[in-house]
Amino acid sequence: MILKIKHLAISFFVLAFSLSINAQQGQVTIDQDKDIDKLLEYKKDVKTSKIYKIQIDQSVDPDVAQKMKSNFLNAYIEWPVDIVWNTPNYKVWVGNFATRLEADRALLKIKKKYMYANILQPKLDKD
Repeated sequence: MILKIKHLAISFFVLAFSLSINAQQGQVTIDQDKDIDKLLEYKKDVKTSKIYKIQIDQSVDPDVAQKMKSNFLNAYIEWPVDIVWNTPNYKVWVGNFATRLEADRALLKIKKKYMYANILQPKLDKD
């Protein structure tokens, strides 16, 4: 019985090996418009372009958000500041940092005065 199982197993492996040796070889040719490559490159560039911002605070009152923005600009003049409305809050965002490292360095300075500040990567608007 065991000899019969071994014989069947060996036969199975020999058959599987012979089928893989006799597999057909082929070549696939893709005929596509050349503009598709340009579009793929453009999409790759758009996806990899990242902008980091630092959110220093948020408020439901636009006047309070404006005051936070003014206070920040009095303390730190090197970065642009925006107020973004995101239901139901007005968020105060700082900077347009190209790299995470740049944003981390700025965050170290900003956290001295705004301890709840954090880095975020907002979704880019698609035109």
